[in-house]
Amino acid sequence: MSDDLCFRSATELRASIARKQISPTEIVSAVLARAERLQPKLNCFITICADSALAQARDAERRIARGEPARLLEGLPFTVKDIVNTKGVRTTFGAVPYADNVPDQDAVAVARLRAQGAILIGKTTTPEFGSKCLTDSPLFGRTRNAWDARRSSGGSSGGAAVAVASGIAPLAVATDGGGSTRIPAACNGVVGLKQSNGVIPHSQVQDAFGNQTYVTPTTRTVADTALMMQAMAGEDASDPWSIGIPVPDFLAAAAPRGDLRGQKILFCLALPGRPVAADVADAFKASLDRLADLGAELEEFSGAEFDVEPVWRAINHTVWRTRFEKLAAEHGDVLSETFHKQIALAAKVSGADYQQAMFERTSLFRRVQALLARGHLLAMPTLTRTALPIDQDLFGTIEIDGQSFDNARPHWFPWTMPFNMTGHPAVSLPCGFGRDGLPIGLQLVGRFRADAELLRVSALFEASHDLLARRPF
Repeated sequence: MSDDLCFRSATELRASIARKQISPTEIVSAVLARAERLQPKLNCFITICADSALAQARDAERRIARGEPARLLEGLPFTVKDIVNTKGVRTTFGAVPYADNVPDQDAVAVARLRAQGAILIGKTTTPEFGSKCLTDSPLFGRTRNAWDARRSSGGSSGGAAVAVASGIAPLAVATDGGGSTRIPAACNGVVGLKQSNGVIPHSQVQDAFGNQTYVTPTTRTVADTALMMQAMAGEDASDPWSIGIPVPDFLAAAAPRGDLRGQKILFCLALPGRPVAADVADAFKASLDRLADLGAELEEFSGAEFDVEPVWRAINHTVWRTRFEKLAAEHGDVLSETFHKQIALAAKVSGADYQQAMFERTSLFRRVQALLARGHLLAMPTLTRTALPIDQDLFGTIEIDGQSFDNARPHWFPWTMPFNMTGHPAVSLPCGFGRDGLPIGLQLVGRFRADAELLRVSALFEASHDLLARRPF
């Protein structure tokens, strides 16, 4: 019964709490017990907040007993990636120098979840400052894939995706700067949304105007993603891109009603010259067939001019160098070699190079806008292959169908980085399993700020298959 409870969606749990069929304390006790049991195997938490979570669950029960109106997320457990501030709960950024850092306030997104009655059960693992697509760090070691301990969880929100996929928590706060929500979502078979720029305020980012990072939801179902979006979205004075954006009814949008007749979806399997594993290509073809069966018109587009990893790297690594060069110099012995290498890469990027990359970012936005003027959505594989080995080196070779390639970013997740830079909403949805038994993700990209419509299409796609019935263990 306990494990069954842990795999119920947040939407189902919310309904059961409202009918008084189950209590917040029962739910929180069940997920904490599962976290304690699985943490030694998966290593997806840095901090577990058992005592405070149980105290909040009892408070929620008292509210319910008094007949107070139930808040949107009353009694539902959630986790927060340990790069996102949580008041009174240590936030390490996955880095040894911040092992004892305790923020004095929540990030806006976290504060909004708490205000709606959600209960924080722990902080999930992240590589140092969310700096790579693999979740490991000198602070805590490696986080293992929910489906196969010999494989990586992806990154940098690996802990968030693993906790959700393994039934520890139905809701997770993640972040995404180049695919960091969608990569682990695809690796672990969950839903990972990177919303449009400004839809969820980012109150921690230092360059709010040039920002390409996002505080995001990760869940097992599209309806649960909508639940998180409903709580987290809305303008805040800390984020200029959030100001003036209305909050739609995400919950209604995520109901799988109707079909896709009248919708044109533009699709592309691969960037020119970039490999895609055969099982990923097969799953992508099957996904397109499902979308067509729902009534969508399909049209292929060219991936030319989407190989933008050098542009993303020039911008992203320059930000990292500015933020962390002093820290790396002062704490070099306790930070990973990979982290030092990434900061060093930015030393070759001049101010003119950085500005040219920003010009190219604008050109990329306009190319995507032109495509989405022809069609309603874009579709492509989230990743070119399933999860990498647990001991994968970011700067090592990766293997795709028996061939080795020398750079993980452009060869494994070329399709995630573009939409961080353009700001369009992009979601990774489970769409099948590879020959190795590991999940494969489909990425759908919506029109700018059309996040609710993207959720509607995602819900219809989710309802077209039975993948939710499969569990890692």
